Amino acid sequence: MKSLSLPVLRIGLAISFIWVGILIFQDPISWGSLITPWAKNILFVPLGTFTTIVAVFDILIGVLLVLNFLPRIVSFLAVLHFIAVIVVVFDHSAIVARDIGLLSASLSVFLSS
Repeated sequence: MKSLSLPVLRIGLAISFIWVGILIFQDPISWGSLITPWAKNILFVPLGTFTTIVAVFDILIGVLLVLNFLPRIVSFLAVLHFIAVIVVVFDHSAIVARDIGLLSASLSVFLSS
């Protein structure tokens, strides 16, 4: 059973990334509204473009996790991504609470890979 724990964690994390990426593609501006004002002010592209880039990144991370391609590097990128998300959406405590769990899962995959 122990040998299944990492693949189950990795696939579950991958599904979360892919799902959120698809949701962002469906309504990038609404997802952008979750970003705190100070973070919006430092964006280098329009908000909709930025969230679309994030959606592509999320889906790419998810697919790479499913494929188990360079899991240590990919999960490290996931850790950095969740740290950034937590920082820029800190005003939304429910999202931060969820993302702390996903950050922990990403860190677990990183440390176990």
